[in-house]
Amino acid sequence: MAPTTQFEVAQPPSDAISAVSFAPESSTRFLVSSWDKNVYLYEIVTDGDNRTANLVQTYTNRAPVLDVCFGANDNEAFIAGVDHQVKRIDLTTGDMTVLSQHLQPVRCVVYSPQSSLLISASWDCTLHVHNPSSSDPTSHLTIRLPGKPHALAASPTKVVVAMTARLVSIYDLPTLASALSTSPDSEVQPWQQRESSLKFLTRSVSCMPNDAGYATSSIEGRVAVEWFEDTPESQARKYAFKCHRQAAPEEEGGGDVVYPVNALAFHPVYGTFASAGGDGTVALWDAEAKRRMRQYQRFPNSISAIDFSRDGRFLVIGVCPGFETGMENYSGEGQTSVFIRELGETEAKGKSAK
Repeated sequence: MAPTTQFEVAQPPSDAISAVSFAPESSTRFLVSSWDKNVYLYEIVTDGDNRTANLVQTYTNRAPVLDVCFGANDNEAFIAGVDHQVKRIDLTTGDMTVLSQHLQPVRCVVYSPQSSLLISASWDCTLHVHNPSSSDPTSHLTIRLPGKPHALAASPTKVVVAMTARLVSIYDLPTLASALSTSPDSEVQPWQQRESSLKFLTRSVSCMPNDAGYATSSIEGRVAVEWFEDTPESQARKYAFKCHRQAAPEEEGGGDVVYPVNALAFHPVYGTFASAGGDGTVALWDAEAKRRMRQYQRFPNSISAIDFSRDGRFLVIGVCPGFETGMENYSGEGQTSVFIRELGETEAKGKSAK
């Protein structure tokens, strides 16, 4: 088995990283969005035993970009902006097209390849649902949310929205696709509404690749794992645990220093998941066995975003200062970096994996 390798992007963003996303077809292309108003496209290149991640193209938006995702193929991307707009980027030509305009900044975008839907979540407490491949990609379904959204993720058939006040809404993607094509003015109800198992603000949500459930993380160093199936047996399986904490020095009173868990990502092959936090660490977890598999050495700053490549071979890690240090004049300039970890063949394989 080849040894695990880790390498750094030579030309990272100039300010804080908001999101990272691997391409749906190639396992070597990925996007990084930043508060510096740019989206960066990188390609992992192999030269003998050496790997590097080279900057292919930069796409400039007029305002900070809060989220980015690929679309139906490696040449299409979508961004969520502080300028209230949801945009499509043609990664080949660099052309940007506005798909919809929210009333406040757009926090999240997610694309579902199974249903060919793009869903955006804005701080104006709405979701916009598009079919970017339709004859009119700007036509969209508007869904009013009961709270301000902070995290969004899609499984093959569901989309999960985590909001303030511990609100979680789960929508059925085939229902959204049907409503968009037949009655875009209709009021679509969630498939399920839940209260988060976590007591504090949700920072991230990620869905299991097998469509069985999802994980959420909070600002208070906790992760919860839940299943979609609404039976007593299935709901009895849900659990939450503490993580991303460090022992405080005894001279400061001891106890734990608690960090936010900023990002989650499920491994597309093994169904295990990674968590990343303000403590600068990434941990791998076996959701079925309820155990931590490994924790990697600390990165130089807080970790804001992570994503696995589609074959599960690479993990991209966005590193930039968080607010954990209490800095008042925030700047990620000169302190932002992007690392790629090449995983060993069984590195992310859980005990319960066949």
